Amino acid sequence: MKKYILIAALFVVSQLLSFAGQTQQDFAVRGFHLDLRVQVMKMPALKKFAKQLQIGGINTLIMEWEATYPFENHPLIPNQFAYTREEVREFVDYCEDMGIDVIPLQQSFGHVEYILRHYRYKDMREDQKDYSQINPLKEEQAKALFKDLYKDMISTHKSEYIHIGGDETYLLGHSKESQAKVAAVGKGRLYGDYIKLLCQLVVELGKKPVLWADIAMKYPDALQGIPKETIFIDWNYGWDVDMFGKHSNLLNSGFEIWGAPSLRSHPDNYFLTQWEKHFKNIHDFIPLARKFGYKGIVMTSWSTSGLYGSTWESPKDLVELYPIRRVYPLSGFNMLIEAYFSALRTKEPINIRQFVHQYGEQQYGFEEREVDKFWNALRSNPYEINQGVGSVQSVSIAQMKDSADWVLRELKSLSPKKNKREFAHYVLMAQIRQRYLRYMDVEMALNRPDFDVSSLPRLKMELKGLLDERLDKVFKDLNSDFLYTEEIHQENELRNSKIRLLQARLNRLGKK
Repeated sequence: MKKYILIAALFVVSQLLSFAGQTQQDFAVRGFHLDLRVQVMKMPALKKFAKQLQIGGINTLIMEWEATYPFENHPLIPNQFAYTREEVREFVDYCEDMGIDVIPLQQSFGHVEYILRHYRYKDMREDQKDYSQINPLKEEQAKALFKDLYKDMISTHKSEYIHIGGDETYLLGHSKESQAKVAAVGKGRLYGDYIKLLCQLVVELGKKPVLWADIAMKYPDALQGIPKETIFIDWNYGWDVDMFGKHSNLLNSGFEIWGAPSLRSHPDNYFLTQWEKHFKNIHDFIPLARKFGYKGIVMTSWSTSGLYGSTWESPKDLVELYPIRRVYPLSGFNMLIEAYFSALRTKEPINIRQFVHQYGEQQYGFEEREVDKFWNALRSNPYEINQGVGSVQSVSIAQMKDSADWVLRELKSLSPKKNKREFAHYVLMAQIRQRYLRYMDVEMALNRPDFDVSSLPRLKMELKGLLDERLDKVFKDLNSDFLYTEEIHQENELRNSKIRLLQARLNRLGKK
């Protein structure tokens, strides 16, 4: 008997060693990208999240600090939620002790509104009205600025990499100087020459540059002359591999490539989370990244789109920037995070239904029929609304509202036996969506050409019923350990702003 037990034990050990060997060969970089542009996490929450990543097998954390990083020589860049230098160093050390490499991400081309908004940097703007992008021909100024920012980050981080961004350069070729260069050599060289400058700067500082691959795929000549140490990240959130350009140009470029799916991305916002889309992205893209031979995989999770609305004091003086599209905080997405971990542990595509059932049973104590009810509710009604039109035109706003009512009833009918606080996030998200769709039903009624003023009292009562402060209190309670109090207040205010504004307008109507 002991002999068979020993044989069985040896078999288990051999399987574990085999699995460890496979894991070692598979995705040397197993990463997570943390977006802190909005919804800045408290430091204890940040450390707790890093621990969860470490337990899940993650060895790399890309930190898009943006304005939360405390730049020493540039006091205008950090915002009111910026961490201290001591906090950053302590967090990096904490992660390094757990075996997690913390890579700083410093946007250095597009998505730099938070820097260029200040007139100290105004001469570097590609456009004096849209502050989002560096003029790539301002090479000396850009090199001086980003050398200083990179060196600052190197002083607090230990990684061999610096992520320089480089994605979504919407204003490429916008200024007169840029237009002239585009006419001479094309947009690919306009982009590539500037990116080459940044990559060479990173290499000169003893680090390896990392950047998003979308623009380089669109303009393959941009790859010419870029240092061989550069790593490109192919981000794909569920589209064809050739969406940005000819994918084979990237595969055959000779550069190291990492892949990146996402668990929060467009069109997710306060009022919509496309759960099934993100599960499918994990299911489809991680095996594809293995097939392509990518050396790393990085899960992204975007708190916003990276586009900003502006409040102006005068035509040239900016007061504040407001992110366009905010999503529910990362605190509510534990299931997708764990699905990502699960997908990394096996070479086979994750079985979505099996994972959701296992998660529901283990995390919430659900029976099989309860998990089915839970999953059906989450993936129901995944449609966005633009200008009063749903993404699926055959489904009306009224039908979406009825579906949201059903989803909320289904989730409320479930009684998790454990981890009730985590489950409460799903219910709150469903309540927020239901309230939004009830609001949209009112807005649609007011936009109809045959609007009848006699319906105004009923619509005003509808709006009044939507301003339920209990949801704000639940949001505060569920995220109090995750976000700062001022952030929670701002999230609630912005999420409710359309309802309050419309109510104020309608309350003026009908008065004598």
